[in-house]
Amino acid sequence: MIVISNLHLKIDEQETRLSKMAADALRIDENRIVRLTIIRKSLDARKKGDIHYTYTVEVAVAGNEGRLLQRSKDHRIKPAKDNIYIIPQAAPSAHRPVIAGFGPAGMLAALYLAKAGARPIVLERGCDVVTRRERVEAFWRDGCLDPNCNVQFGEGGAGAFSDGKLNTGTRNERIQFVLKTLARLGAPENICYDAKPHVGTDILLRVVQNLREEVLSLGGEVRFEHRLSSINIDNGNINGVYVEAPEGTYELSCRQLLLAIGHSARDTMEMLHTLGIPMAPKAFSMGVRIEHSQEAISMAQYGQACKMLPAADYKLSCHLPDGNSAYTFCMCPGGYVVAAASEEGGVATNGMSYSDRGGENANSALLVTLKPDDFPDQSPLGGMYWQREIERRAFVCGGGKYQAPAQLAGDFLAGRASIKANSVTPTYRPGVRFTDLRQVLPPKITDTIAQALPELGKKLHGFDNPDAVMTGPETRSSSPVRILRGDNMQSSVGGLYPCGEGAGYAGGITSSAVDGLRCAEAMLAAMDL
Repeated sequence: MIVISNLHLKIDEQETRLSKMAADALRIDENRIVRLTIIRKSLDARKKGDIHYTYTVEVAVAGNEGRLLQRSKDHRIKPAKDNIYIIPQAAPSAHRPVIAGFGPAGMLAALYLAKAGARPIVLERGCDVVTRRERVEAFWRDGCLDPNCNVQFGEGGAGAFSDGKLNTGTRNERIQFVLKTLARLGAPENICYDAKPHVGTDILLRVVQNLREEVLSLGGEVRFEHRLSSINIDNGNINGVYVEAPEGTYELSCRQLLLAIGHSARDTMEMLHTLGIPMAPKAFSMGVRIEHSQEAISMAQYGQACKMLPAADYKLSCHLPDGNSAYTFCMCPGGYVVAAASEEGGVATNGMSYSDRGGENANSALLVTLKPDDFPDQSPLGGMYWQREIERRAFVCGGGKYQAPAQLAGDFLAGRASIKANSVTPTYRPGVRFTDLRQVLPPKITDTIAQALPELGKKLHGFDNPDAVMTGPETRSSSPVRILRGDNMQSSVGGLYPCGEGAGYAGGITSSAVDGLRCAEAMLAAMDL
């Protein structure tokens, strides 16, 4: 197999041309191309007069591929590399591994262990994804929050109610296994090669169900509405876990526990801290969700070519003279700002898109980087308590019923409260209450955003549009806590594997899934000892 990179197609050209372009690069007749697979596709919009797609393809060629590679002087042409992810088989064990949480980290760990024959038991405090969707929709419609089944908790984790973005800044050989697994289970095939892959909330919910069914078919078990409530530690090692279930509390024998609890399981964090599990405060970010017209964003990014292209995205950042920084995160083209609370009496926001990204607005988190020295409480859980304080303030400022405080960017920069929306209609449900966000967010955040908005507007025309709607607070971008672990992926408590975004080792669906695989690999290796 041969890999050919840097093939360009105009935005109105068909991908069927790639075969001819690959043949030309190899200086062979097109008929010798036996098979062509796209392995990467990205949109280059740096020059509005020359917007094009850039491809990397893998081809099988009739004849001697080695000879073709030897004679080629084209730096774009290289031999293909095998990328096979092998899952070994587990040795027989009297103790089944236990996984707390069925988000991206927990799901991929469960799948790995199930494929290895280890028959994992998954404890998920929330509901199956079908029930979960019903309860989330009821919350968005009526403001009726279920603290154990919501945007943060339940099958699929927090990522299930997002854009389903799968791009990551990390490089890891496990990423292709994650993407191919999701595609095999119902996600679109293009996630395996798009530079910015996304699934969409509507499709992701189906993929999650299919993954669970595969885990069950391989001997695994998923227990919904079963919350990890405590851990039995004996001589520095895991000896069992306590679980709260609808039928009551029970103890489950356990020698290996993978903690994939997500970034919002605050009661679990407090339990771990009480037990003396080593953890430390971690830098994270908070801010607001900012909404613009998707048409305006696409025009700013692509010009008139936007009519021929998918909804545009963006990724912005700035470092300010005072040393602070702000950036956009989890950008949702054609998306919606959603209520993401998981505790009664607190408001938190997030963003999501459906697979078609067909909404009228674009939104992203506009965040400020916060370090442990910034936290009012310097304890390991200080960042978490700061999140909670801000969310409760937002609940009061929003007037209750989980309405969110909102402000127009122009009013925010002018230092006055907003009264109503103008050209951009907020999408947050169950609704917004216009106010002054300085009543909710601390000066560290609001002062930085005030400096950053004009700077980001220079990078993306219209980003600081006075009519842009800022809805807050965005507090759950990542975990403010790191549960410490060693090179063997275990805590100092033997058999305890802190994992994924909640434990402070990932940031997003793909990196969390990869960390789930790494921890599962370590668990399996330890089982074989």
